[in-house]
Amino acid sequence: MKLLVVGSGGREHAIAKKLLESQGVEQVFVAPGNDGMTLDGLDLVNIGISEHSRLIKFAKENDIAWSFIGPDDALAAGIVDDFNQAGLKAFGPSRLAAELEWSKDFAKEIMVKYGVPTAAYGTFSDFEEAKAYIEKQGAPIVVKADGLALGKGVVVAETVEQAVEAAHDMLLDNKFGDSGARVVIEEFLDGEEFSLFAFVNGDKFYILPTAQDHKRAYDGDKGPNTGGMGAYAPVPHLPKSVVVQSVETIIKPVLKGMIAEGRPYLGVLYAGLILTADGPKVIEFNSRFGDPETQIILPRLTSDFAQNITDILDKKEPTITWLDEGVTLGVVVASEGYPLDYEKGLPLPEKTDGDIITYYAGAKFAENSRALLSNGGRVYMLVTTADTVSAAQEKIYDQLKKQDTTGLFYRTDIGSKAVK
Repeated sequence: MKLLVVGSGGREHAIAKKLLESQGVEQVFVAPGNDGMTLDGLDLVNIGISEHSRLIKFAKENDIAWSFIGPDDALAAGIVDDFNQAGLKAFGPSRLAAELEWSKDFAKEIMVKYGVPTAAYGTFSDFEEAKAYIEKQGAPIVVKADGLALGKGVVVAETVEQAVEAAHDMLLDNKFGDSGARVVIEEFLDGEEFSLFAFVNGDKFYILPTAQDHKRAYDGDKGPNTGGMGAYAPVPHLPKSVVVQSVETIIKPVLKGMIAEGRPYLGVLYAGLILTADGPKVIEFNSRFGDPETQIILPRLTSDFAQNITDILDKKEPTITWLDEGVTLGVVVASEGYPLDYEKGLPLPEKTDGDIITYYAGAKFAENSRALLSNGGRVYMLVTTADTVSAAQEKIYDQLKKQDTTGLFYRTDIGSKAVK
């Protein structure tokens, strides 16, 4: 069986690497991928994620059994619809189902309609109306671009002035383009955040281990929001009862709601949740695997990944098993300046072997050489599994200290919330 993964980052590296380990999988292509992936035996295809017709042509010519769609913008552009219309299987939601991510206002409407617990909110396209709402509600308050913004279109404002400035940036200064033409302004929820993922086909779903991401650029959750600087799974201090409650009050009703709306969901559903004094509530839904959570969840999968996805696509009951001991933790290494301006072309350390995995997000071979250079904001991620969070931290940070990370940076406190 030959498979295709669409995307180019660390998430797609983890997905493709795990698929290639499956029995019966002879080849995994990644389009467009990045050069670091080839070190794990993956085959790159020089086709962009927006080139649907070329991807379809490639899949047909190479007898691809099914494709796994990684990025949110590809799903929002209807890539799964196009594959399906061409008679090809793809694991990911349709454009209409993916609106759970590409429109925060739509997601809020679904949650309110089907009784899913979330923050109180208002949606605005007029700056003066948004400003008046912020001033009435007070701070802290959260301002979100309605559309996709690469994980960076959220401002948690500690003052009214900060919130008004964020709304001004989005609605008047066009900071996020069309994605910020509308803003969702939410009540600030206090509590511990965690990520809950499920493999889904309609009303059938299969819950993955919990994870906790670290979005801010710098230690102590300081600095700007990023796509994610590290993560660990499972969240050891999160009671199992919270997961059960989240499934009953969030996952089940939203999936039933999507069916009722004529938008049945297929693919990975990502619920970004917060455990409040009133129980778990939704911060946001994403319509795909998280990055960097994928890189620390998939190494915990002990069943055959390709067979699991094949069964879900075919509406058969999959046998999905997970490592039930220890913790898997990963730290992202990024270019200095990320998530703003950064340099490319910095030499990268050699790929790790053994029980520390290297996943590449932004890596490119030097001209006429197999030496890897940086080629993005988030460059690579080191991941390991150990008995405890502390033991995993020690392994990763010892390895990072040995590496030459000149021109790069990483947080030194990934997982520390779990060891306080």
